[in-house]
Amino acid sequence: MRKRVQAVLVGMVAMLGVGLVAPAPAGAITGGQVDSANEFANVGIIAFYDATGRYRCSATLVTPTVLLTAAHCTAGTVGDTLVNFNWFIDDEAPSDLPRAADDTGDGISTSGYAGSQGQWLAGTAHTHPQYSDFTDLKNWNDVGVVVLDEPVTGITPAELAPRDQLEQYRQPKLNKTLFTVVGYGTEVRQATEGPQKPTPQSYPIVRRYTDVVGQKLTPQILQANGNEHDNRGGGGSCFGDSGGPSFDPQGYLVTVTSYGYTSNCRYIDGLQRVDIAVVQDWLAGFGVHPAAA
Repeated sequence: MRKRVQAVLVGMVAMLGVGLVAPAPAGAITGGQVDSANEFANVGIIAFYDATGRYRCSATLVTPTVLLTAAHCTAGTVGDTLVNFNWFIDDEAPSDLPRAADDTGDGISTSGYAGSQGQWLAGTAHTHPQYSDFTDLKNWNDVGVVVLDEPVTGITPAELAPRDQLEQYRQPKLNKTLFTVVGYGTEVRQATEGPQKPTPQSYPIVRRYTDVVGQKLTPQILQANGNEHDNRGGGGSCFGDSGGPSFDPQGYLVTVTSYGYTSNCRYIDGLQRVDIAVVQDWLAGFGVHPAAA
């Protein structure tokens, strides 16, 4: 779980070189807006343990009982995964994220979460069987699901994109197309103390959204420009947005956030496609089907 430690909470990032991938799953929205109007009510924050500690990611309700997220947010988890759909979680440390019964305060548990806890609903994580753990760009498959113990009511699930939905946005159209990215990750801003340069800040923990501009499309990945100073779009993803959705101009869920390139979340976002056959055929086994084309 080294990559999860680096990226989901600690804040390391993906570094892609020629012929070498050493990613740390992405992380909050830079240059975006707080979703206090609850526009993206079907996007939640998930909390979980693995053998190394307690972590969080973002996820999207795609059926009343299934959340779609990234594989690096489901692989190797211990016990249940919890989800909360409130747009606001915490404004400062210590976090109110639930703790497992045997977690004495160090973030470590051998049993993990067990059952729902108040507004935190419980479910079981599943990882795409062909997830490459960031070793094979041609077979990335950074997709996971959480199957909830009980169906969610009062929230309309997101629509999974039709098969090959992103193909219509290939260049030269791609770098003129905005995709909306949503998540609970860290905000990039000036710290209140220390060096006064924009850096990822762990608090507040809230749901945010922004627009990113398409940059490159591969059979597995949509890369987007994640720079809030890009005059074509509003920002990008950062640490903690892992597993969160992006929506195309038609409102379809087309990707989940997978990785980033830089420590200040101002370059390229790597977004795992969920409109492709290898993903959608697996999701069908959980009752998740694409919208009609």
